[in-house]
Order: sequence, then structure tokens, then C-alpha cells
Amino acid sequence: MQLWYSEEHTESVKFSIKVDRQLFTGQSDFQRIDVFDSKEFGRFLTLDGYMMLTEKDEFIYHEMIVHVPMAVHPDVRNVLVIGAGDGGVVRELTRYGGVRSIELCEIDELVVEVCKKYLPQTAGSLSDERVKILYEDGLRYVRDKVDLYDLIIVDSTDPFGPGEGLFTKEFYGNCFKALKADGIMVNQHESPFYPNDAIAMQRAHQRIVQSFPISRVYQAHIPTYPSGHWLFGFASKKYHPVKDLDEVRWNLLGLGTKYYNTRLHAGAFALPNYVEELLRDVE
Repeated sequence: MQLWYSEEHTESVKFSIKVDRQLFTGQSDFQRIDVFDSKEFGRFLTLDGYMMLTEKDEFIYHEMIVHVPMAVHPDVRNVLVIGAGDGGVVRELTRYGGVRSIELCEIDELVVEVCKKYLPQTAGSLSDERVKILYEDGLRYVRDKVDLYDLIIVDSTDPFGPGEGLFTKEFYGNCFKALKADGIMVNQHESPFYPNDAIAMQRAHQRIVQSFPISRVYQAHIPTYPSGHWLFGFASKKYHPVKDLDEVRWNLLGLGTKYYNTRLHAGAFALPNYVEELLRDVE
């Protein structure tokens, strides 16, 4: 008997991976958590049946959500990460010696514990002494924070269930207040390809534009996410994501990334026409 994981990308499109075995299944107070092992993509994590990451392509997502803002901001010391219980964002942040504090605000403790056990590739840096894990609702946690962070990374699930509140105008406005005068916020911005995903992407962009003076969208290609075409949002009080890119400073760090580089950085903000039109419609 063959076991397959299948996810509906639309009512008429399915994405499937042949599974060798199921390593974990459980129900937290917030969502169903599953970990599978596969020949093609290695171990992968799903929440409520939706793909969160695979060992084979997670580096693309985590490098692009972290290194883009880190190559722009000249001195990131204090970081707030909302979501990201798998630890991939934290792993990339801990590669920077100048980062002094990383607060990881994850609503679901079971996600963190499961990833520590079954996905050490991403969760292996959660024990770094600079990391403080807070099991709280990110929407509530950020409400009373003012002028604290150089960088906020919102690595949320899709805009339903536990992640729904992280796509609201109130949340983005609170992130703006929590950032220092030259702070940056980066978020996962959904896919522009399928209509339902595109609507969620437009809604998020519209709300971020209303909160930040500088707001740009950039892209990456992630095979296991719907359509493989994924967007991120870059929002800032001061820095432009391309004009203020410091290639020399970042390259001298010698981080040895697998996907991100400073040439790709600039190109990632050059979007296809259909995406530009979707964004213009809500700006």
C-alpha cells in the first residue's frame, strides 16, 4: 500500500508527495500537527493539512525572509520573530554575531516541541543563548511594545485559524509602533498565482501600505508551496530594500547561503507584470 500526502491548492488542483512513513500526528489547542518522512523531500511539517516546510526546500524560504532585511539594515541587534515555531528563521538569525536578542513569539508550544524532536535541521538553534521563546499570541504580545526592535519577522501560517490575526491592519500598526525609528518588518506574503491566494496577498499588502511609509514586495520560488511562486513583504520606516542594500558589508560576512545572494536580492524585487497589477489595485 502506498501512502501519499495531498494538499488541495484549488478545488481543481492537488499537490501530492509520496510518503515513506508518518513520524508524528497530534492535536494541540490550536491545530493539527503532522510530520511525515518522504524520499523526495525528506521530513516535512504540515499544520491542519497545509504544508509548512520540507527539509529539501525550507532553506529558500528561511534565507529569503531573513537575509533580505539583514543585508539592508546596518545594525540589527534586537529582533522579534512572530510564528516560526519550526526554528528556521531563528537558525538564520543566529548566524549573525551582531544580533544580541531574538524573541520568538509562537502561540503553539507543541509545534516547537515537535520540531525540536523531528526537525532538528530547522529547530537546532532554538537553544542559542540569545533566543527567548514566548508562548503567546503574537497579535496580543506586540500591542504594548514601543520602539524596541530593529527587525520584526512575521513568519505566520496562512490567514486562517491561529494565523488570521497576523494579517490585520491593527497588527501591522502595532508592529510599526514596536519598531525603532529605522526598523524593518518582513512578512510572508502568500502567493499571487491562484485567485484565493492572490486576494489574501492583496489584503495584506493594502494594510501594510497603510501603516508603513516604505512598502515593497519581493519573490522567491519554493517548489512545495502553492504554485511554487511565493511573495514576501518588506516594510520599513527608513530603509529602501534595494537602494539601501549594502552588498559589500553583507558579503564580507561570508555566510555561505544556498539560495540568497546580493545579486538575487535586487532582482527579487523585480516582479512580473501581473503581480505588479495586483499590488497597484490595492495601493
